[in-house]
Amino acid sequence: MDINIEASSKTPLIKTNLADGKVEISGRSIPENSIDFYKPLLDALTHFAENPSASAELNVYLDYFNTSSSKCLLDVFKLFEQVHAKNSSTVIVWKYDEDDEDMQEAGKDYQSILNVPFRFEEIAE
Repeated sequence: MDINIEASSKTPLIKTNLADGKVEISGRSIPENSIDFYKPLLDALTHFAENPSASAELNVYLDYFNTSSSKCLLDVFKLFEQVHAKNSSTVIVWKYDEDDEDMQEAGKDYQSILNVPFRFEEIAE
């Protein structure tokens, strides 16, 4: 089951096309309750990780996320780690604005604790 959640001032856009192994998270992630907000995505990815497609790509482009969102994002990334363990063609694409060193560093922190390929993309403003 695909997820399509429009972005708001406090929550990111979340779009999936799991038949193609594509997931996008973009915007700002400061929801009132991160666990509730990310639960549909985590449920869908848990199911996807049991029988993943031939390739999987997670595109993340956030301008800001809070501490509770960071834990939920880690849970999402860990599911992609499970997909990667079953399937060599998996990547997390971490996008950040060219002058946003904090967001670049956050991606590198995630990369350092996960066993899944990361690709970093600097977005020119």
